[in-house]
Amino acid sequence: MRIAQVSPLHEAVPPKLYGGTERVVSYLTEELVALGHEVTLFASGDSFTSAQLQPMVPRALRLDPAIRDPIAPHIVMMEQVRRQADQFDVVHFHTDYYPFSVFSRLKTPWMTTLHGRLDLAELQPVFDTFPNVPVVSISNAQRRPLPQANFVGTVLHGLSENLLTPQPVTPSYLAFLGRIAPEKRPDSAIRIARRCGIPLRIAAKVDRADEDYFEQVVKPLLREPGVEMIGEINQAQKPDFLSGALALLMPIDWPEPFGLVMIEAMACGAPVIAFNRGSVPEVLDHGVSGFIVEDETSAVGAVERLDQLSRARVRRQFEARFTARRMAEDYLALYRRQAGEQRQHLRVIG
Repeated sequence: MRIAQVSPLHEAVPPKLYGGTERVVSYLTEELVALGHEVTLFASGDSFTSAQLQPMVPRALRLDPAIRDPIAPHIVMMEQVRRQADQFDVVHFHTDYYPFSVFSRLKTPWMTTLHGRLDLAELQPVFDTFPNVPVVSISNAQRRPLPQANFVGTVLHGLSENLLTPQPVTPSYLAFLGRIAPEKRPDSAIRIARRCGIPLRIAAKVDRADEDYFEQVVKPLLREPGVEMIGEINQAQKPDFLSGALALLMPIDWPEPFGLVMIEAMACGAPVIAFNRGSVPEVLDHGVSGFIVEDETSAVGAVERLDQLSRARVRRQFEARFTARRMAEDYLALYRRQAGEQRQHLRVIG
């Protein structure tokens, strides 16, 4: 198939450091190319891909201080994709609702994967206005706030099978990975680790929007012993970081749409202890790849039961459920179905 992948421009594909959506776009794109498909990637110019790259901006917007309006480059990209749309069998967007208006009027089969939270009041009129646009969820839990949306499928994320692997290190600490934010609750992770008497290592970035939370809530907790804040880490650093963890703590306080860090930990053989929110029950197999808990107290109890889990079995669960090959095959099934339905629609109206 001739496939267009349209990525957000905030980060490169793949990101140099933190970045969930663009990282998934990279894994999917590379796997589709490996399967023999003709793939064009619309992304920032500092992206690295084996597909044909169509650079929309010179570099990732987050790294460009000259960019003050990040929406403007995305609108230009929508028009550039529209002008080339008839060259593709399917166009796959990862840019939220940006393509809805333009592409709902075109003949080219297309779909949008929704990567973010959907429980925002301002999204309701968008999906009320465009009830027929084809969208893909990254977990079934993500769909709940928008029952009126035209979900054509759910595709759980996947990683390249050999990208992150278990390393020969002795696990000795609890880990927190990703982003310092109120909904991610690193303060809760710190309390859990302290109650267990186990060191906690935090590999996370602080966005500008979350600086007050970091300064007022998290930073005071870092002054006490037992917690090490190491900042953002890149992909090459993750295998050692996660392999050295007794478990990844994910005490989230929001309806997490997926949680890529969970399968990154699983790929390294590290079990996950996560609060029962959002996608967690769809990603974790309780008692196999980790423990699903309700609060800090039950998380402490789960840490005490980690010796019941096999790290080799955690890795096998990743291989069985969360590889990029499985993700790509799931999307290909949706592409073919959308293309077939579009051909049928054109025959009917023609």
